[in-house]
Amino acid sequence: MPSCNSSLPQPLIFILAGIPGLESSHGFFSVPFFLIFVITVMGNVTILCVIRMEKSLHEPMFLLLAMLSGVDLCLVSVTVPRMLGIFWMDAKEISFDACLTQMFFIPSFYVMESGILLAMAFDRFVAIWCPLRYTTILDNSMLVKMALTVLARAVAVLTPAPILAKRLESFQTHIIGYSYCAYMAVVMIACGDISDHIIYGLMVIVASVGFDLFFIILSYGLILHAVFPIPSWEARGKALSTCGSHLCVIGLFYSPVVFSVLAQILGYHMAPHLQIIIDNLYFLVPPMVNPLIYGARTKQMREWVLRIFHCQRD
Repeated sequence: MPSCNSSLPQPLIFILAGIPGLESSHGFFSVPFFLIFVITVMGNVTILCVIRMEKSLHEPMFLLLAMLSGVDLCLVSVTVPRMLGIFWMDAKEISFDACLTQMFFIPSFYVMESGILLAMAFDRFVAIWCPLRYTTILDNSMLVKMALTVLARAVAVLTPAPILAKRLESFQTHIIGYSYCAYMAVVMIACGDISDHIIYGLMVIVASVGFDLFFIILSYGLILHAVFPIPSWEARGKALSTCGSHLCVIGLFYSPVVFSVLAQILGYHMAPHLQIIIDNLYFLVPPMVNPLIYGARTKQMREWVLRIFHCQRD
């Protein structure tokens, strides 16, 4: 990394490195990234269409799933095309303002997805603890309030990121060692005291992913507390089976974050290219797998998809 002894003024254009150290393999990496994008778009559009057409799916759990699919589509739309531009056309230049825009929207959609997963955990909690009042508690007005809260939280938490980055006046280099404009990646190439920026970055993690994960664990603790006293194994299994898809999605969504945090706590330093690949997986794999999990494990979704394919074959 260049020294701040020969610092550069705030550049008009940054250079996105893609996956540093593996530039010769960008063409290879473009194939799975493109396939992930196609599968994600097809899967989430299918989920949205099925929920829209099937009136029996107009209930809280599936409406929250539709929100999740909508956010997933937005997330891959603001990340993958730019990455493919780098991999295929070597389009590494990005203006400072475009970088700030990416810096806001990419983590915002990620924080929104985390918030929706928390809302889905609350949905399962209400369904098991108050089954007779389920549709009364989670009516349309409550779902709208939950959606607006998720949106407001993401905007409030991420708005300072581009504002703080805009105030950075000098940089060690204009090359960002990422395939997108990550806030901390820009901060780490800045000169001067960046302690406030690091504290803000930690606060974002705690106020979003940390907060959501804590209450998701709490919700499932209360769910288990309600289910285990049920004497019948069959009834107990049936109650927990409604949570299966959500637990799979939660595990897939939060495990890379937990792994990354634990690695830093334990002092394990990954190679830069490996860290960047894992960071990309944060944003790309869950949106691709979410519709596959719900499509495979949810009876109504599975029947509708099979019906669509059956009609096309006829």
